[in-house]
Amino acid sequence: MYYILYELYPIIPEIFIVNSVCILLVYGVFFSLSKGNPVLVNNIGLLSIQVAIQAFFLSFFQETYFITIWKDCIISDYFTQDSKYIVILFFIFWAFSTFIYNTFEKINSFEYWIFILLSLVAILLIMQANDLLFIYLAIELQSLAFYILASFKRTSEFSTEAGLKYFVLGAFSSALLLFGISLVYSLTGLTNLSDTAKFFTGIPVEDVLIIRGVFSGLILILVALLFKLSAAPFHMWSPDVYEGSPTSVTAFFSIMPKLSILSLLYRFLIFSFHDFINIWYNVILMVVFLSILIGTLSAFSQTKWKRFFAYSSITHVGFFLLSVLLGDNESISNSILYVIIYLSTMLGIFSVVLSLRFFNYNYHYQTRYLDEVNNLSKTNPSIAIIFSLILFSMAGVPPLAGFFAKFFVLLSALQAGAVGICVFIVFMSCIGCFYYIKIIKIMYFDKSMNWIISYPVKKPNALILSISFIFLFLLFYEIEFFSIMTHWVSLAFLN
Repeated sequence: MYYILYELYPIIPEIFIVNSVCILLVYGVFFSLSKGNPVLVNNIGLLSIQVAIQAFFLSFFQETYFITIWKDCIISDYFTQDSKYIVILFFIFWAFSTFIYNTFEKINSFEYWIFILLSLVAILLIMQANDLLFIYLAIELQSLAFYILASFKRTSEFSTEAGLKYFVLGAFSSALLLFGISLVYSLTGLTNLSDTAKFFTGIPVEDVLIIRGVFSGLILILVALLFKLSAAPFHMWSPDVYEGSPTSVTAFFSIMPKLSILSLLYRFLIFSFHDFINIWYNVILMVVFLSILIGTLSAFSQTKWKRFFAYSSITHVGFFLLSVLLGDNESISNSILYVIIYLSTMLGIFSVVLSLRFFNYNYHYQTRYLDEVNNLSKTNPSIAIIFSLILFSMAGVPPLAGFFAKFFVLLSALQAGAVGICVFIVFMSCIGCFYYIKIIKIMYFDKSMNWIISYPVKKPNALILSISFIFLFLLFYEIEFFSIMTHWVSLAFLN
């Protein structure tokens, strides 16, 4: 009996969410109609938010133990436990900010919230994965839910196209991941990340023939993970999928999977394959260079919100990976601090975008183009000011949170000796400020002959926007959080 409790205790939030999904699925099937029921969907949506809140409290008040369960497939430590409730907290904020959008867009299929909760479970499992086969299964669970969510708007051919593209390219990346895992297993007989870390400790890379095959498997697995992270040059799916998906799903793709894939990437590279740092260092360096270059330059030509934020997120992925070059605990803490500030910023930006709904005669529509924010400084000056400060934070203008996030990441890269890439990134960041300032210029200085009637900002969006806005100014809290995160990572990787 005690052994079963020992195996189940670290994943109590996930078990609770899965059981809740089963109950909500039965409830939805029993009361659903063939053409959809808006009342039922809103009810299940509110129940899903309640499930996430209860899962947050289960995770937050859970005692942390350094243990591995399920035959060492899942690991529990300070890093995974605290990252879990951070992810669930952002999920709650996302659900509140997108709930009104689903009502306006008539997403009346209750399965939407079922797949959202399944995606959350997959994301939580990915962060705790400690075995290559378990990593593959958790990523596939997340991917299958994402394919359906991307094509969920059945009346839109763009949504169907986005789901199809995501499925084809995602299947290809999954094949690379599985092939890389098979190479590593066939040459070492191991799939557990802790065992592979012990296996390669002290082995001279230049003198062992088996290292070549393991290196090939490492590169294939790394490519698959970078694809899921939408890092260049594996970003080709990101702009099209972001553009075709419903805006709420686009916000979900931009916010939720980032921390989980990055935490998996840290554990995979720094914990298990740290002895290969001379090999994967150059790969990560090239990916950082291409992500910053492609993301910055491609964002200039974009006229739609979703594609603009897709290329902007590719640029930020370059910053995520930059601090990994040092390969120690402090660099991981710098990167995670950047990720959390990025998630808060994207949450605020999508709260603004989802609030921009315009009325035109007998119909209303959600904003799609960048130039639709003209005259926003006159129609809604408070939103314009908050939006401008959030954009300045994304650009890295001091004393906002985005500046300190980039500062810590660049400091880690300088400690790793990557001076050239740091100079290049500072130069590209100065160029990237232009397209953020262009949006501010449209809001304040572009004139429009026609006044657009906009819907008032709903209370959930205003609440989430306020939380995101306040976080950008809590500088002392961010510095304290940086020290706490360093402690978390050190405990996680030293034990």
